[in-house]
Amino acid sequence: MGINSTEVSYNFGQLGSVFNDGLNAIAPPLGKVFVAITMITDTTFDTGSGGLVADNDTANGLEYIGTATAAHDITSGSASTATSGSGGDVVDVSNTFAAGITIYGRWTSINPAGGHIIAYIGN
Repeated sequence: MGINSTEVSYNFGQLGSVFNDGLNAIAPPLGKVFVAITMITDTTFDTGSGGLVADNDTANGLEYIGTATAAHDITSGSASTATSGSGGDVVDVSNTFAAGITIYGRWTSINPAGGHIIAYIGN
């Protein structure tokens, strides 16, 4: 039998969603984040601080892909640590996410450079 947990639901996008046709940046309601992004068409993200703004907590090892900084990218040649991995790259406008792909993380702002997306809101 399943458990009906609002805590789990609220952390996995049950607080609503936003459609974006690639023309404007979007932000979740105050105190919320986007927890998943589904690409409706092939999608690229604006380069720099406005594309995918990750809600990182690097002190606790919580890093998410973004367009401003690379997640889990320790200095080249260094070994992974208990809170950070190595080899991560920044998402830039040359990276195309294919239609039908869903990515999961925590973002405070999303600005597609092209394509259509649905972004899911969570805590």
